[in-house]
Amino acid sequence: MFNLNEIKKSQEGLSFEKSLDVTIALQDRQPEILKVAALVAKGRVVYEDGLYHLSYDLSYVITLPSSRSLVPVDLTEQLLVDEIFIEASQVADKKDLVEDHLVLVVEGDAIDLAESVIDNILLNIPLKVLTEEEAKEEQLPSGNDWVVLTESQYQNLKAEEKEANNPFAALDGLFDD
Repeated sequence: MFNLNEIKKSQEGLSFEKSLDVTIALQDRQPEILKVAALVAKGRVVYEDGLYHLSYDLSYVITLPSSRSLVPVDLTEQLLVDEIFIEASQVADKKDLVEDHLVLVVEGDAIDLAESVIDNILLNIPLKVLTEEEAKEEQLPSGNDWVVLTESQYQNLKAEEKEANNPFAALDGLFDD
């Protein structure tokens, strides 16, 4: 947490490098997260013209289940985060920035780094998580009367079905001589 008064007092801003443990908070909001390790946020927070600029480099290792097999997969991630905050008492002066969602309103008298980290990790969870073996395989899962297709495979299949259902397909090749 960064106290707003301390940030205002510092001309060059406050620099930080913090290791955080936010696994439980992340799991409360997204139960599919198995673990978060080696989480480090390094950056600074500066006060300028009524706005608080929070900028940091976030690196961590997140463990998620594979999208196909549910096997745990460790992903090493690194994000650059830039957020701008405004005090609730200053919202009227810069209402257009708040309405355009360009700034975040600070509730209370401190900026919570852990909350920012949690939000940014949740926003950057990949939809497709594969083990190394699954990523190398071209064969997608299938079963009795079903098969998983890629988007391009689906489009090709759809085009073939459309061509086969064409009532003029039987006339194809009639005048080739």
